[in-house]
Amino acid sequence: MILTHHEGACVRISAGDTTLVLGPVSKQSKNFKPTNFGADVAFVPLNHPDMNGIEEAGRGEKIPFAVMGPGEYEVKEITVAGFPTTSKYGGSEKINTVYSLHFDGLSVLYLGALGSTELPADVLEMDSPDILIIPVGGNGVLSPAEAQKLSVKLEAKIIIPILYDDKTLKQFLKESGEEKIAPVEKLTVKPRDVIGKENEVVVLSS
Repeated sequence: MILTHHEGACVRISAGDTTLVLGPVSKQSKNFKPTNFGADVAFVPLNHPDMNGIEEAGRGEKIPFAVMGPGEYEVKEITVAGFPTTSKYGGSEKINTVYSLHFDGLSVLYLGALGSTELPADVLEMDSPDILIIPVGGNGVLSPAEAQKLSVKLEAKIIIPILYDDKTLKQFLKESGEEKIAPVEKLTVKPRDVIGKENEVVVLSS
């Protein structure tokens, strides 16, 4: 599995011939560059131009399978569960969908634009995720301190911050005791790589 970060809440995950995009950026976004790669499956956590660009995740006539909102999905040997949470991203309260997905032998918990440390019981009762993708930038989503506390609570093996700027990323890394981490362009990970890891932060440059 290879993970890359494409600004804001947009993360690309690929394995074999399958590419997923989490939080694709729309052309209407005023904050980030639109998503410009083709994906097989696109996950929309929040109905906001910064992360609802389904069309931008297509290529030519190929439109990705869209996962939008709470529910259970199975597509291309990927099992997904979406859970409703809240966010004040963009100023007003909206439903933010947290996605738990199993893909390429790994479990990924993508929190999108989560704005509260309160998660549904179903999420808290799950096995610890191999990879946690968590917003850390404040402004309607989790603050760096809230994100650090929640990531410890979820006991993730690898933590990937999103929706950050230089200041909030620095604060999150300080809270996590990981100030010396240098961003990497991509994370390549196999199931055996996460054995024994606990709360290891990986910053993906966008």
